[in-house]
Amino acid sequence: MTDSNDQDQKKVLHLSGSGKGKLELKKPVETQVRQSFSHGRSKPVTVEVKRKRAVEKGALPGVADGGAAARQAAQGIPVRGVPGQRQRGGGGGAVRQLTNQEREARIRALQGAAEDNRRRAEEEAEAAVLAAEAAARAAEEEASQPAPVVEEEPEILDAETLRQRELAELRGIEEAERAKAQEAERRRQEEEAKRKEADEAKRKDTEQTRPQGAGARPAAGGAGARTASTTEAPVARGPGAPAAPRFGEEEDDRRGKPGNKKAPAPAPVRKAAPGADRRKGSKMTVSQALSDEGGERTRSLAAVRRARERERLRQMSRQETQKVTRDVVLPEVITVQELANRMAERGADVIKQLMRMGVMATINQTIDADTAELIIAEFGHRVRRVSEADVEVGLRLNDDAETALVPRPPVVTIMGHVDHGKTSLLDALRQTDVVSREAGGITQHIGAYQVQLESGAKITFIDTPGHAAFTEMRARGANVTDVVVLVVAANDGVMPQTIEAIHHAKAAKVPIIVAINKIDLPDAKPDRVRQELLQHELVVEELGGDIQTVEVSAKAKRNLDKLEEAILLQAEILELKANPERTAEGVVVEAKLERGRGSVATVLVQRGTLKVGDVFVTGSEWGRVRALVNDRGQSVEQAAPASPVEVLGLNGTPLAGDDFTVVESEARAREIAEFRQRKKREAANAASARGSLQDMFSRIQAGEAKELPVVIKGDVQGSIEAISNALEKLTAENTEVKVRVLHASVGAINESDITLANASNAMVIGFNVRANPQARDMAKRDSVEIRYYSIIYNVIDDVKAALTGMLSPTLRERFIGYAEIREVFNITKVGKVAGCMVTQGTVKRGAGCRLLRDNVVIHEGTLKTLKRFKDEVKEVREGYECGMAFENYDNILAGDIIEAFEIEEVAREL
Repeated sequence: MTDSNDQDQKKVLHLSGSGKGKLELKKPVETQVRQSFSHGRSKPVTVEVKRKRAVEKGALPGVADGGAAARQAAQGIPVRGVPGQRQRGGGGGAVRQLTNQEREARIRALQGAAEDNRRRAEEEAEAAVLAAEAAARAAEEEASQPAPVVEEEPEILDAETLRQRELAELRGIEEAERAKAQEAERRRQEEEAKRKEADEAKRKDTEQTRPQGAGARPAAGGAGARTASTTEAPVARGPGAPAAPRFGEEEDDRRGKPGNKKAPAPAPVRKAAPGADRRKGSKMTVSQALSDEGGERTRSLAAVRRARERERLRQMSRQETQKVTRDVVLPEVITVQELANRMAERGADVIKQLMRMGVMATINQTIDADTAELIIAEFGHRVRRVSEADVEVGLRLNDDAETALVPRPPVVTIMGHVDHGKTSLLDALRQTDVVSREAGGITQHIGAYQVQLESGAKITFIDTPGHAAFTEMRARGANVTDVVVLVVAANDGVMPQTIEAIHHAKAAKVPIIVAINKIDLPDAKPDRVRQELLQHELVVEELGGDIQTVEVSAKAKRNLDKLEEAILLQAEILELKANPERTAEGVVVEAKLERGRGSVATVLVQRGTLKVGDVFVTGSEWGRVRALVNDRGQSVEQAAPASPVEVLGLNGTPLAGDDFTVVESEARAREIAEFRQRKKREAANAASARGSLQDMFSRIQAGEAKELPVVIKGDVQGSIEAISNALEKLTAENTEVKVRVLHASVGAINESDITLANASNAMVIGFNVRANPQARDMAKRDSVEIRYYSIIYNVIDDVKAALTGMLSPTLRERFIGYAEIREVFNITKVGKVAGCMVTQGTVKRGAGCRLLRDNVVIHEGTLKTLKRFKDEVKEVREGYECGMAFENYDNILAGDIIEAFEIEEVAREL
């Protein structure tokens, strides 16, 4: 019976809410609309609208549908399926209905809660809007302010500083929001207090005017429920209340099946209050994001930071970056890549600039220094040209301060004729050495040694047998010796080798002291020696000159102290000083290769102090000082200025006269030595073209020389004098060229003559004499040509021819032919071409020509082209036609005459 009643109660017909008393089932409302498409198309669409099922506020606790329960109570149907509620009268009685007072109290409570929620949502939305507007305004002000322009360089902040700044900004924003929130809370509390007072007054008025009856009609509950259904459903239900059934379900299903429990539906989405920030709500739909409803979206901190960074970059881009100008070191040849690297430019930009200049080069190709200099100038850099010889720049510097200079011993070279007592004088001077006398005598190991006098002064003597080393030093421009002591025998007078020594001393530009030796002999004539020296421009003090003379006797050891005093006096006049604190520099006196010791060089230190372990360069060789040996055979750790020492540790044997310089590293020494070796090889390859007389003529014609140096050796003095006088007369009337006789003496050609000729680029003339084997070997090695003559006229003719080649040639014009212009043709890309007939002589291509118009010369130049029947020809003879065109000139007319001529060079004669 119960089951049938339950089935009958599933579909209950009742009056609709319209109040017309019509029984009907609620049906969905259908609406037909027209949907529009593109291109003017449309389509009618039927839309079904379902009404929202509202939950009535007067529902019983625990009942899912309060409206249904109220309706059942109004119709007298008992409510079932409510757990924990006991039915009256054995299940036939009606449920207890709310009184009017309870219903009104509940309605007031629900309305008050809804009003509180609405007011709180509005206040929160207003506070959020104010905070968002303040934050946006602050961000806009910061973004609108231009970033400070840094003149020197932009401020670079580290990560810690940026983090602190961001924290400070966030802290400021939070404080502003907190202050606004406190103000909103204060306002809310004031309004809450006012509202409570109003509610309390209203409640008192209601209690005074309400009816005293407690009963109520069953329909009142339904009416109250329907009245309360106008409020929002989320406020009516508590958090634990079950969801309302969907439209079309029947209430009695749950009542008939108490075990059938459905999962509660998710809570409805709470819509944000108007004006509030939508992001503080729950989910946001696409339509809400695209529409302008709700509060404004404020800029986030990340957006403000990005805007600030963009503004900073914009300000930095506005500043004009000044281009860095660099000093570019430019060698003789450089690759495009290396040039770009030295300028700090892109290789593609350099190649583009080369293309604009008409040079097609890849990144790895080499260009010359002139083109690279133009490229560097185009990019705005400075050029510093260097060459291979720049490796020696700064090798020998004369930058010693005056305060660092200290006196040094003089360097003296003793020269003279053979058998004039030079060796005996050296031995006598050696015996005056105090140190050697105390040691019991010394042994000379090298060609230079020092002597310490009784006064404590020191003198350095250099032994130069054959004078070869001395001449080599002069040829390399090294001023090694300070004073030259010229030894002349009192009984022999001035001899040929004495004159040669005088020439060497004058070439070196050093003072000369004459030591007249052998004055103890009976046939000694010192005055005759002084008279003979006058012939060689040496005026002694006794005759009113400035040349000191000392009469000595090496055998009798007479006046040796006077000779030493004269040397010291001359050194004092010269004020010889050196800086011992700088790196050592000197000259190689002689070098040799010894078994067990390797290459050994005798070095005279000129400046600085030479120490063991120093890296040095001498000529085309380099090395490290392994040991230093003085003139007494003792090993020393260092050598002061003007000290002669033997140096061990060379990797090769240098030449006598090479400079000796200490450098800072082995790499620098190796670089300089390789450069000098390369130059030496190039000079050796070019030396084959230097020795002949014909090549000397060509060099003279090229303007490389205006002076012809010669060395004359003859059999007799008369022949030498005749040749010298004849050569001097050749240039007596001509000031452009002249002959310079370096040395003229009697005897065979020896090594000294070859050395002198090699040092001065002179030619050696041998008149009825020959060179010894040693001299021939040296001449072959140094590429010095020796010319032998037996007739004096041949000597004069060859020298005259050499002097004639030194004179500038005379230019002479020679007429070759005439041509008459018959017709003028204007040819594209060529210009005007004259069709001519050769009337006299010959016309040659490349010859000079004049254009005559009415026998007046209007142009003089050269022919650009000469053709006959479209063929380029070298010349056109008389009676033939041809086509001619002038170089850079086209003002020609028919009837003009072309005069052709040639320029000849005629050699001048003395």
